[in-house]
Amino acid sequence: MKSKQPERSFPFLNVNEREAKPRKRGLTEIRGPYYSVVGRHYLEDLLEMMGGYVDSLKFAGGSFTLMPERAVQGIIEVCHKHDVLVSTGGFIERVFVQGGGAVRQYVAECKKLGFVSISSDDWLRVIELVRKSGLKAKPEVGIQFGAGGATAAAELQAEGTRDPNWAIAQAKRFLEAGAEIIMIESEGITENVDPWRTDVPAKFIDEIGTEKLMFEAADPDVFAWYIKNYGADVNLFIDHSQIVQLECLRAGIWGTKSLWGRVVTYKE
Repeated sequence: MKSKQPERSFPFLNVNEREAKPRKRGLTEIRGPYYSVVGRHYLEDLLEMMGGYVDSLKFAGGSFTLMPERAVQGIIEVCHKHDVLVSTGGFIERVFVQGGGAVRQYVAECKKLGFVSISSDDWLRVIELVRKSGLKAKPEVGIQFGAGGATAAAELQAEGTRDPNWAIAQAKRFLEAGAEIIMIESEGITENVDPWRTDVPAKFIDEIGTEKLMFEAADPDVFAWYIKNYGADVNLFIDHSQIVQLECLRAGIWGTKSLWGRVVTYKE
């Protein structure tokens, strides 16, 4: 079932229309607890105000494994109350090294706690396991070797990058295996790299299209660039603190530099 359009003040003012949830375009995923604490009460306030524009929340860096189970469940319950999916991010890569039994137990625990989205970087059999467990697979794909939160630019440069065509082929295999959507990591594309590798998202979109791709854009200049080049309905992963700014850009009611008054949409 489609939820209603989010209620807003000044309803007589025209803004760019947003599809109701669950939507396929213009998806916004926000980062949960990692760089800052995001507990149940904080999240209640955030989603009460902007929940109509948030499609999913990602626990970054395996942060959920350090929290009391009741705290994790509380966050998930708040998200589900506002029709927001919850992701464990790419943490399953850390679980792989503990063997197949740990992977199966990890997926079962995610199911028990209420996670509905989980990521993997490799091995199509994990996508199959996730789908059979009643969860949604959202693999993460990138071009940067050694990528990780807060990794220094010099370290990433020393590691080097993959061929984008290899990453695109990997994404296609994941989608064919039943993945719901592919997360494109920002390292090596728009994060800790100068100049930006704008050719990489262009290649992904040319080969796969925008609907099955979500781009990490945890910086206002980055998500503004994606909207400028690929429209208000591009799928983006941002920090939770940026949701209002992003939605103002998507709605076409605010902008800086070349975006001012230029973000428009046409809906039948």
